[in-house]
Amino acid sequence: MKWILLAGAILSEVTASLSLKAALDNPAFFVVVVIGYTASFGLLAGVLRKGLGLGAAYGIWAALGVTLTVWLAAIIFGEAVTPMMLIGVAMVIGGVLCVELGSHEEPAQEPAHAMARS
Repeated sequence: MKWILLAGAILSEVTASLSLKAALDNPAFFVVVVIGYTASFGLLAGVLRKGLGLGAAYGIWAALGVTLTVWLAAIIFGEAVTPMMLIGVAMVIGGVLCVELGSHEEPAQEPAHAMARS
């Protein structure tokens, strides 16, 4: 269920972001912007309640949000997708993978001097 909520949060955020661009020409889209961002943060909170870690949830939300927004803005609004942008998107996704994979490693031991103070 947490992955369905996360997908909903991502799609809501991307919809809101794209609507923000559309609202420049048609202010009625600001309603979609407000609803989309409100839904996105509400769904993201639901993901956290379901137990997905904040670093992983926010990272996946942000990385997929950026990736979808770049591609959909190119398709819908004719915005350019440059090689540098593709490198940036790949780096964002790579960073999120590092955070997610790192979250499954054993936690570091507390330094001995910190334990002595306890």
